[in-house]
Amino acid sequence: MRILTNVNIDWLRWRWHALVFSWVLILGGIGVIATRGLPLGIDFSGGTLVVARFQQPVTEDAIRNAITGNEEMVQRYGDAPNEFQIRLPLIEGAQDLQLEQTAARLVQQLQGANLGGFEVLSTDFVGPVIGRDLQRRGVYATLASLVGIAVYIALRFRFSFGVGAMVASMHDVLITLSLLTLAGYELSLNTIAAILTLVGYGVNDQIVVFDRVRENLRLRKREPIETVINTAVNQTLPRTVITAGTTFLSVLSLYLFGGETLEGFAFAMLVGIITSTYSTVFIASAIAVMLTPKTHVHGAVKKAGRQAS
Repeated sequence: MRILTNVNIDWLRWRWHALVFSWVLILGGIGVIATRGLPLGIDFSGGTLVVARFQQPVTEDAIRNAITGNEEMVQRYGDAPNEFQIRLPLIEGAQDLQLEQTAARLVQQLQGANLGGFEVLSTDFVGPVIGRDLQRRGVYATLASLVGIAVYIALRFRFSFGVGAMVASMHDVLITLSLLTLAGYELSLNTIAAILTLVGYGVNDQIVVFDRVRENLRLRKREPIETVINTAVNQTLPRTVITAGTTFLSVLSLYLFGGETLEGFAFAMLVGIITSTYSTVFIASAIAVMLTPKTHVHGAVKKAGRQAS
């Protein structure tokens, strides 16, 4: 960390390049969502989810052929070679009892398909009302967190910092959703929890930088806001590297060894740690620079010039 104590990097020099790069990722994700649709997990879309472990090797196609009359989705699950996740979509107007009957019929079809013995590890049911309610609550929770962060930072620091923090948090959410879609992960309660966690993680990093900016503005009244922010980012860089690095390694171990259930959550966290650190410098700081009136920053310089004349 001693290498990072005396750095003098002009971070805001690349803010426009960073904005273009972010928009490319966001638009790419929006394009994929527009063409394929947002992949919703069973928590939001509703339906029946069965996880089964077979005693002998089978393929996804063999399982699909055994299940007739359904638009099922079959994929390998977990680390075991013969473990599969079978998801049946929600039938319009289906009730909880019908969902249970669908799961029972699925098991019967597998038993009669000569696929060998198997064990049902878990069965989940989500009805249409619960799925829609979870979608609505997930959207409300995300929007409320973004607005709350903007208000808090605006009151604690200044309005331009609050807007910058809100834009940066929205940027992190959109980038994470885009990369989740591009990587083929579904939007579930786990990934929503990861996104909300990242919003809080990002604002913590922003508060550290903005707090140092506020201190530097008092001590360096004659310097432009760009110089003050660059100095603040350089001063807090050791702390940022330590925090982001240790968190990233912890989540990476969760991604590699946490199993199929936590893989989407861990992937969203990995993406979010990188984007949160990146957006604090290139998004939140850039917005703060653009919205800060030059008269507020250079007022002391102008006043000194008038006194000298």
